[in-house]
Amino acid sequence: MVRQRKSGVLLHPSSLPGAGGIGSFGEEARRFVDFLHKSGQSLWQILPLGPTAYGNSPYSCYSAFAGNPLLVNLEAVQDDGDLLPQEARTVLSSERIDFQAVEEYKLGRLRDAAARFFAEAPQKRKEEFWQFCDGTFWLHDFALFMALKEEFKGVSWKDWPDALANREPAALSFWSEKLGTAIGEQKYQQWQFARQWKKLKSYANVLGISVVGDLPIFVAYDSADVWANPHLFHLDEKGVPIVVAGVPPDYFSKTGQLWGNPLYNWEKMAHEGYGWWIARLRNDLCLYDMVRIDHFRGFEAFWEVPMWEKTAVNGRWVKGPGEGLFHALRNGLGNLPIIAEDLGIITPEVEALREQFGFPGMKILQFAFGSGPENPYLPHNHVRSCVVYTGTHDNDTTAGWFESLKAKEQKNVLAYFDRDGDDIVWQMVKCALASVADYAIIPMQDLLELPSSGRMNVPGVAGGNWSWRCSADAFSGRLAAKLARATELYGRLPD
Repeated sequence: MVRQRKSGVLLHPSSLPGAGGIGSFGEEARRFVDFLHKSGQSLWQILPLGPTAYGNSPYSCYSAFAGNPLLVNLEAVQDDGDLLPQEARTVLSSERIDFQAVEEYKLGRLRDAAARFFAEAPQKRKEEFWQFCDGTFWLHDFALFMALKEEFKGVSWKDWPDALANREPAALSFWSEKLGTAIGEQKYQQWQFARQWKKLKSYANVLGISVVGDLPIFVAYDSADVWANPHLFHLDEKGVPIVVAGVPPDYFSKTGQLWGNPLYNWEKMAHEGYGWWIARLRNDLCLYDMVRIDHFRGFEAFWEVPMWEKTAVNGRWVKGPGEGLFHALRNGLGNLPIIAEDLGIITPEVEALREQFGFPGMKILQFAFGSGPENPYLPHNHVRSCVVYTGTHDNDTTAGWFESLKAKEQKNVLAYFDRDGDDIVWQMVKCALASVADYAIIPMQDLLELPSSGRMNVPGVAGGNWSWRCSADAFSGRLAAKLARATELYGRLPD
């Protein structure tokens, strides 16, 4: 497949600047889209947009379908007439995200907005809301799940009363009526999220910018997905996972990584024609123009660990759905604009699955140095069907990465570029843009040449992640012009 050379920027909406304590779908998001347009970019990559659970990770959400209401812009809600000016105004920090403070303030204001909407909104707006509810198949289960989470003080769904945990119809009916107000608030939040994101994505698309979303292969156990579809996961009669996901021991970890996500019952999913996965990807392709699938190798084979294990050591490789799933997805959805996250130790079988369906893989420049000229991440070994990054959300910033290298390793990097160390971050940026890879995507932190303090996530560290935000002056005309010159030089400007 011949693709036009494109480039773009990785920046999650929560990292946008602004006065609301967290980035949102408001004016600052449009400023960033304008920056992308002025700098000649055609891709905006983001992290998963779901409602984050404990730890605030976009990769651990209460739903694989719903949106994160913390990204809703309150000024737009005010413009709708659902908030008063003093209610939409916020004085939360514009620096790093204080998730607890943001959640308390923003969800409180959205409850106020929902109450005013249901009490005072004109009939036409209410009809639009009910059409959204009627046309969103997952919405009631999710709204009920979140209302029940609040009712039972945040405990996992398996610790709810048995009738609810087992989804007995009489219990679902009773609690749907009892928690009607809270359920309505949840549905209102999702409606506002969907409306605002649709407008922002349309704004980007009109300017020739495609949105690249992110789809984690697994879902959280304490989620509406597992509660509403327990038969699609390997759970025992009490709803407890029998086996969980992870990765085996490797160079980086002697005990592997125990993620703890429940594993899919692929046999039952295949029996149902992979309907849940078709619905999930259809939902994502309404939110995004392209989708990066995290841990793609898990579709060919995944590491299965018994639930009672304390580490991932005593797991085993189990065959995944393979081509059967992707044939079903293609038959149900047509073209699959997917990027396969194929980092780490990848087998020939995984490569064959990716190549069979024409999915581009990933190359990370920070992984390229230190193991000789055959390293597949080195630019001279790149192939066209891939996406090259300086680093991802899990990497240090490029400035921080280079600073952390030993002197000999730094020397190897500089020798490759034939440079003396000045401007190393932009040497890496230009190297990514110059690659033969069809797509090049640069984290915003690297365009700003930020040190490690700008890092988005440190895997394996519990606190402080996902809270980085841009400064108000990040999207400057000077930076846009600099990036546009490099983009043009390496043939990645849009037609």
